[in-house]
Amino acid sequence: MIVANGTSPFLDPMFWYVTEQTSGTFEGSFAIVSKDGSLDVVTGTLEATAAKKGKGNVHIYQTRDERSQILMDILKGCGRIGIRGPSITYGVSEHIKKLTGAELVDVSENVSKVIMVKDADEISEIRKACSISSDVASRIPDMLRNDITEKEMAFRIDSSLRELGGDGNSFETIAAFGGNSAEPHHRPTEYMIKKGDTALCDFGTKYGMYCSDLTRTVFFGEPKATLRRAYQVVLKAKEAGMNEMYDGAPAKNADIAARNVIDESEFKGMFIHSFGHGLGMNIHEGPWASKTSEDTLKKGMVVSAEPGIYMPGVGGIRIEDTVLITKNGCEALTEFDESYTIVFTR
Repeated sequence: MIVANGTSPFLDPMFWYVTEQTSGTFEGSFAIVSKDGSLDVVTGTLEATAAKKGKGNVHIYQTRDERSQILMDILKGCGRIGIRGPSITYGVSEHIKKLTGAELVDVSENVSKVIMVKDADEISEIRKACSISSDVASRIPDMLRNDITEKEMAFRIDSSLRELGGDGNSFETIAAFGGNSAEPHHRPTEYMIKKGDTALCDFGTKYGMYCSDLTRTVFFGEPKATLRRAYQVVLKAKEAGMNEMYDGAPAKNADIAARNVIDESEFKGMFIHSFGHGLGMNIHEGPWASKTSEDTLKKGMVVSAEPGIYMPGVGGIRIEDTVLITKNGCEALTEFDESYTIVFTR
């Protein structure tokens, strides 16, 4: 299998997974895993020092022609080469075919099955990332004030993640106030929070190379009664979904259980995304906890649990935790405190 790392921000985390690197960007680099398990890393002079700290036989190039020659030498005689289809560009795949004459085979499904289950070291890093995110979540009530905008809120969250030891964001932080919170992937604006608004914050940090994911929804002062009721329904839906998350369970069962809770309430049809997704080096990876998922949960998988209710023009409620699948259930890696529901205006 050949892992072709792109250019920032389109870097492939699989490169770091197989090389066990902890730094560098390795733009335009390749990691080649042979049938016997051996690893060859092809990278430029900028990453020469970092490359030697990771796994594999390191090959350094100065020009693209040198890189092509190294690739031809390593891949000589290969009739079929595995690639990760979703992570390789058309141009790079055509270049590899031209250099080698080999057939390229998409092995991404098999690779995904391997990376879904985390080992002890991976879980340890995810735990740390989740701990940092949880600490920041506990600060949300103190961050909110009468004149804060969504952009300012997102900045405060990002700064706190770094302050507490995070190694960068898992994804762009979402801070959505009022009616904007009804848009699940809202991008922060200059909108200034108002009394009675929902404040939905979705964020995560990386620790090492591993991600956390967390969403907290609070009310800035007394909200509309319908938002209060929606909050309680989402809490019940999250609990119902998490009760279906254990080793050997169909991943879709969590979504179905949570969706049933919401659809049996006054908010039927307002849960417009899936219950959860796997995460690791990628913020979104398998398994997928959707109502149509064919995945099976296994011990060691790390998955989000994030039901939501979205009412356009009114507001949205989402409560999300990162959970670890265990033999008999699941363990929440992020901390949740319901007492933070209402923030008194100030």
